[in-house]
Order: sequence, then structure tokens, then C-alpha cells
Amino acid sequence: MEFSRFANFLVASFMMAVFIAGFSFTLKADNFYVLSQPASVATVQISIIVEEPVPIAPVEILPEKLANPPEIIKAAYVTGWSAGNKSYLNYLTDLFKTTEINAVVIDIKDYSGLISYPLAIPDINALVRFFHGQNIYVIGRIAVFEDPAFSQARPDLAIFDKVNGGLWLDNHKLSWLDPASKKVWDYNISIAKNVLLHGFDEVNFDYIRFPSDGKTQNMGFPFWDGKTERRVVLKNFFEYLRQNLPDAKLSADLFGQATVNSDDLSIGQIIEDALEYFDYVCPMVYPAHYAENFMGFSNPAEHPYEVVKYSMQTALAKKTANKNSIAKLRPWLQDFNMGATYTSEMVKSEITATEDALKDEYNGYMLWSPSNIYTKEAIWKTLLK
Repeated sequence: MEFSRFANFLVASFMMAVFIAGFSFTLKADNFYVLSQPASVATVQISIIVEEPVPIAPVEILPEKLANPPEIIKAAYVTGWSAGNKSYLNYLTDLFKTTEINAVVIDIKDYSGLISYPLAIPDINALVRFFHGQNIYVIGRIAVFEDPAFSQARPDLAIFDKVNGGLWLDNHKLSWLDPASKKVWDYNISIAKNVLLHGFDEVNFDYIRFPSDGKTQNMGFPFWDGKTERRVVLKNFFEYLRQNLPDAKLSADLFGQATVNSDDLSIGQIIEDALEYFDYVCPMVYPAHYAENFMGFSNPAEHPYEVVKYSMQTALAKKTANKNSIAKLRPWLQDFNMGATYTSEMVKSEITATEDALKDEYNGYMLWSPSNIYTKEAIWKTLLK
């Protein structure tokens, strides 16, 4: 989900975050840091035995993926900081017991570009086991091209300001990586591979787009030639992801407007392109994010059922028309106050709209709440209603 809050991060902050994130990185000749091995499966050095055997610390067994994942995913978004908080995990346990939530989407790399474990999550393996022990499907979220930390560390891979010099910044004073850079692609894939090694059931990619706000006319790109269509750049990235993560469950977040627009929204997002490479395509159909007079509504946020149903019906029509589509549709839904105060009835109406629009192709939803606190009355288990 596209919530940005803070400005630039120092190079030192990025490198420290990478170090404590449990990754082992190798410095290559071109000064690009690529993933080598997760710290939890580090190789054991063999020593020559002289008199007594040298004790070898046991290697931690990594978590397995969920043996019987739910067919219909009903997920709640969780920041890395929330996931690392014991009190919040108690809240989630109650949420799982009393509501239909059966999955979580956990930030692995958020809008800051910093890796969440062990920066925010001290023991990622224990966390995955905690969720799997309750039969909860675990999704790791990676914000891809909006990445202040890696932009600071590798400005040669980042969008630059061709007018004022330095890194280009959006309206939130955040910097972005060049979406056409294969080194950027490889960096994010290395993170995804590590996430999967820790037993995550799915990797979710967000911010897979060109910037949408700020002085975009000032953007300069070290790799994008400015001539190749933005949608082609992103489609090449989608294909590259699938080639490098062939057996992984992958999902992609798109602007909600991508469900109904025929153009790429000037950011490169065409829903038909994503449908060809991901297991799930997840349009962010938050009614509050639609423009005034969408569907004739002066305030779309006040009409969640109509906005979500129309968006998902249109997305389904595009999926049906695309013979190369392999993805299922699973939208992000609004559980936060923006444009209107979202009551339990309004949140529930979004879920109902998704069911009504997709019918036999209904595959669940993901709820977004920046506070990570969810409207239980909208998602009670059937027996509790």
C-alpha cells in the first residue's frame, strides 16, 4: 500500500540495516551487494582435530511453508515493527480466533528501504513458526522501486534530479530507484529469495511502478532510455521476477485505477501485464483513492460497495479477455478513515462487493490499516455474527 512518511536516509543507516537484517552480502567488482547466504544457514568451518573434537554449533532448521494453505486468503497488513511486538502478536492471536482473518502481510522492506529483520523483528524464524502454528498463511511484502535507503547507498542506480542535481525526490521527500535497472531487480530478488528461505508462503511486491507525484519533469534515469514505454519496462521486470523465482507464490500490488483505465496511468501499470506473471494481482481499490466524480460520485469514499464492485468486475473482464493470464484477483480493501469515517458496515460492504463481483473467481482479500488495528465487526467468524 502506498503510504510514505519520512524523508531521506543516510548511507550508513542502510548498510547497518542490511548488516543486522541477517543477510550475508558479498562485495562484487562493480560494488553491487548481492545476497550470498542467510545467517541462519551459514557454512560451518571444518577444523583439524588435534586432541579434542571441536564443538560445532547446531545449524538452525529453517521453517517450512504452510502445509495446507487456505484456498481463499483473508489477510491483514502488519508492519515490521508490529510483527516484532509481543503485545501486538497477542492482539493478532485474538484476531485469528474471532475473525475470518487467516493470513498476514508483513513488511520486509517498506517505504524506507530498510529491511525489517532483525531491525524490527528479532527472530524471523520464530515469527513464521508462530503464525504457521496457528495455520496462518504468511506473506512478505517488499516495496521495490521507492527505496530511500538503497538510493542513498547506490545513487548510481537511483533516479536523479536533472535540474537541481542529487537524488530526485517525490512530494514526500523520498527517493526512488530506476525501474529499468537490472541491478535493482537483482537486489529485490535477493531479498525475496531470503524471505522464502525463512518459510514465507508468498512474496508480495509493492511500488512496482514509476513515480506518480513530485516534479516528475525533473526526473533523470541512469538506465531507462526514456523511449521504451514504461509499461514495457515493468512487464520486463515482471517476466524477470518469474524467471528468477519460478516456483514461488508471487503477488503484485497495483493502483486501484489500473482496474478500469486502459492507459498505464503514466506510471507503467497495466493490469493485463501483471496478470501474465503473478499468482495473485492485488489492486488497491481503496474508495478514498479514487478521484472526485469517479462513477459520478462527488466523494467515492462514501460509496465503498459500488466502487469496489465496479473495479473488480472490470478487472475480472480484463483477466477473462487476456488469454495469457495466470493470476487470480485478490484486492486490497480499505479499513482506515480517509474521505469518510469507515464503519464496520462500510468495510464489510467492500468484502461483499468483492464476492459479488468475482463470484466463482473470488479468492479473498487483504485489509490495509496503517494502525494495524482492524474492524472486527466487519470480519467476525460466521458463528460469532
